Amino acid sequence: MRRRLYEGFLIKMSRKSKGISAERDLLHKFWAAGWACLRAAGSGSMKYPCVDLIAGNKLRKLAIECKTSKNTIKYLSKEDIDQLKAFSGLFGAEPWIAVRFYKTEWFFVSIEDIRQSGINFAIDKNIITLKGLLFEELIK
Repeated sequence: MRRRLYEGFLIKMSRKSKGISAERDLLHKFWAAGWACLRAAGSGSMKYPCVDLIAGNKLRKLAIECKTSKNTIKYLSKEDIDQLKAFSGLFGAEPWIAVRFYKTEWFFVSIEDIRQSGINFAIDKNIITLKGLLFEELIK
């Protein structure tokens, strides 16, 4: 479990709070780059399709599902992918999956570039570094 220093005390961060922290990190990157960005609190926990982040400027709208992993492969459920597709289609946004592996930068990958692994989908760290886009490449 990750530990964070808070007012002089070390506290343990849950998986949920790590995910929220990662989403907020990306949200700040978009704003710093001059893009508007919103984080959907509770995404994945309602009956309507929802994504983690919505980012855009005058020219583009992005719907983003965010994932982090200490392992070299990150698995995504079919439900995550289906929700990303459904929301993006209704909203008219480009669907992207943002992945940050341990001690790496954010990489962005399209749904077409992830492989199905049984009933789930898998993103391999080695493949995403070749096929994925870095943040700066995505926002060009």
